[in-house]
Amino acid sequence: MKNPDASQGQPASELISKRIADLGDWRGDTLARMRKLIKEADPDVVEEWKWMGTPIWSHDGIICTGESYKSVVKLTFAKGASLKDPARLFNASLDGNTRRAIDIHEGEEVDGSAFKVLIRQAVALNSSGKSKASKKAKS
Repeated sequence: MKNPDASQGQPASELISKRIADLGDWRGDTLARMRKLIKEADPDVVEEWKWMGTPIWSHDGIICTGESYKSVVKLTFAKGASLKDPARLFNASLDGNTRRAIDIHEGEEVDGSAFKVLIRQAVALNSSGKSKASKKAKS
């Protein structure tokens, strides 16, 4: 059976670039900007392509996903409920115990500096979980 996530072995970064180009409108521009901010905030971020075509950014675990819909670009942070958000960027999935999301509509601009802080917090949280697991394994 063919793996729908492995589009003919193309690297995830190429698939994400293709998705951005294929969108060809404000959603592609928005996703490209947010991708750039993610890479600036964490130069070691890993780009992945999962769940039948969802861009994922990871570092010691998933940081966030980048989905595009007809009227919104949604960035869902896997552990968003555990992050401090003084700039109040999270505006979706606020009732859950784990995830939080940022819905970006046409014409809206996300504060880049505040967004990078969220990315760095998510990386730190993922990395702290990894080190705790390592310590438990040694005990």
